[in-house]
Amino acid sequence: MFTGCGTALVTPFKRDLSLDEAALRRLVERQVEGGINFLVPCGTTGESPTLTRAEHLRVVEIAVQVARGKVPVLAGAGGYNTAEVIELAHELERLGADGLLSVTPYYNKPTQEGLYQHYKAIASSTPLPIVIYSVQGRTGINVEPATLARLAEIRNIVGVKEASGNIAQIAQVVHQTPDSFIVLSGDDSITIPVMALGGRGIISVVSNQIPAEMTELAQACLRGDFAAARRIQRQYLALMEVNFVESNPIPVKAAMGLMGLLDPVYRLPLVPPRPENLQKIRGVLEKTGLASVRSVPVAS
Repeated sequence: MFTGCGTALVTPFKRDLSLDEAALRRLVERQVEGGINFLVPCGTTGESPTLTRAEHLRVVEIAVQVARGKVPVLAGAGGYNTAEVIELAHELERLGADGLLSVTPYYNKPTQEGLYQHYKAIASSTPLPIVIYSVQGRTGINVEPATLARLAEIRNIVGVKEASGNIAQIAQVVHQTPDSFIVLSGDDSITIPVMALGGRGIISVVSNQIPAEMTELAQACLRGDFAAARRIQRQYLALMEVNFVESNPIPVKAAMGLMGLLDPVYRLPLVPPRPENLQKIRGVLEKTGLASVRSVPVAS
């Protein structure tokens, strides 16, 4: 269900900082029309830490409504309070989410045993398939390959979004977990090497901008056509990289504003990109033919 390319959806806001439901529906429809394999609303790219519980549920509800019967929805449900994550998981299950993406607890930095017990408790509370999200650079804690091997023995822990950027570690994850365990790249630019090692896809930021192209890259890797995947990578590598010229999702939302896809509004503590970085983003969009004459100025 969660192989190929899944989009870590941004969350659009109006100028008054409220949720822009109409824009969200358009973005989800664009993803579905672009052939995306699955959707990931309310991950960290979706600014989930700034969403109220009601907003979090509403974003997922809209994604499920628009995508129902077309592509599965892997909804974000992570955090450092295990009991609260379990409560959220129950609500997302009732909304019809097809699975959960659960980022590791941040700040409190549990031990590997603590991580195991955290995910075991979540998995025991819901029948939904769970994909672990390991991103040490953001959370301060790494899910080690041996821990993932233990977690893979739990029936409904089905995979990991591996965003350590450590290719050697990702190779160990693939080696130490069963073939049925889905290893997904958490970084667009290293999707090809991760999939060459045995990964099954990508949870992507850049597919917010280019869903069809990034889906084709992932599908090319799945069928072993790495030459085709490299051609797409060569065309869009600069876009993948400029999306991280500042903290994600600042650049991707700015770019989507320049593409005319949304009003690029952020909730604090995120702010618009610096002018020089906005120019870099604009330059990459122009070179790749993605800039729009209907671009929306970046909110100040």
